[in-house]
Amino acid sequence: MPEAGALMQAAVTGTGLDDFGADSFREGLEVLLGALDRQARLNPRGEAYIYGRIQLHLRQRLQVEQWYQCHPEIDDEQITNPLFGLGLPRTGSTALSFLLAQDPAVRYLHSWEATQPCPPPSTVAGNDPRIPPAAAPVEVGSRHHVPQDPNGPMECLDLMALDFTSQIFQAFAHIPAYSNWLLDKADFTSTYVYQRRVLKLLQWGQPTRPWRLKSPAHVLSLKALDDVFPDARFVMTHRDPTDVLLSVADVYADIVGGFSDHLDRRYLGELNVRQWSTGMARAATFRDGGAGHRFFDIDFRGMTADPIEQVGALYRWLGAPVSAEFEAGMRGWWESNAQPREAVPRADPAEYGLEPDLIRPHFAGYLEDVRRWTGATQEG
Repeated sequence: MPEAGALMQAAVTGTGLDDFGADSFREGLEVLLGALDRQARLNPRGEAYIYGRIQLHLRQRLQVEQWYQCHPEIDDEQITNPLFGLGLPRTGSTALSFLLAQDPAVRYLHSWEATQPCPPPSTVAGNDPRIPPAAAPVEVGSRHHVPQDPNGPMECLDLMALDFTSQIFQAFAHIPAYSNWLLDKADFTSTYVYQRRVLKLLQWGQPTRPWRLKSPAHVLSLKALDDVFPDARFVMTHRDPTDVLLSVADVYADIVGGFSDHLDRRYLGELNVRQWSTGMARAATFRDGGAGHRFFDIDFRGMTADPIEQVGALYRWLGAPVSAEFEAGMRGWWESNAQPREAVPRADPAEYGLEPDLIRPHFAGYLEDVRRWTGATQEG
């Protein structure tokens, strides 16, 4: 299997560039490659896709640094008061991000620029070749797992992958060593420093607008995120974990199963219980440590019943107006996406070890916190 040095050299050869910037990414890259080699048992499709993805991230790092070398003024850009969406997956957070993207006064991470932030969008004349046609096929997996829009918002995971500290890789392959490192040992500070670096690049040359960003995975690394984005605010979506974890594990299985002929569903269930119960505990610790006033909470039931009102309440909390154009855009998007927004899991919960009675004890504290947090939001 390829080693880090060989993959980096291939990226250098392919781009003609040789500056990867700060070497903080090396640890995550080496842990990832070791896990892929020893544990993933990839099939040919998996090897082609995942190692190709790693090459893409390395090439993009080289290009990011080249743009900074040629235009050091990019670093003068300011990322102020970003709003980060987070929480458990399958809690309405993706629909919320699409609704927020209808606001012409904000900036969000487009799907087409997430994996390829270079060149900066402001430097591209005419149609950007990175924007795929609306009918482009889904990249991985065999099902539509979230709303699909080539110009819609994308999670932060691809930007975090530029530092090779990202949950995205464990959705591609069975890599317990990497997942354990990510949860127990990874320092996300450099990851968010690099994300901020890329956001400045994407913003450069365009009108400055507040960023609306999103990834459920931020719950694992809120202290590091806060160190890098100290003026960030957060919108956290909530739902009973017994209603979501099977769906999340089934998505993982759908993707991993395409890249390996050896699928361990039981492991995927255990992985998601550990990841998300740890994330909820870390979020509670962060909030109770003095950051609670920086969070706005949305319950899945409220989001489903009246999403426009939920966004309106969020904007009142932010102190930002909901323009007529923004509201019309939200209503149009919601009406055009009125079909069921998630697939019903096809698997028996027992295949993943995700029977409700086995899940609930891991999230008992979180469910108590949700009642407190959502009650405070409603009172506010």
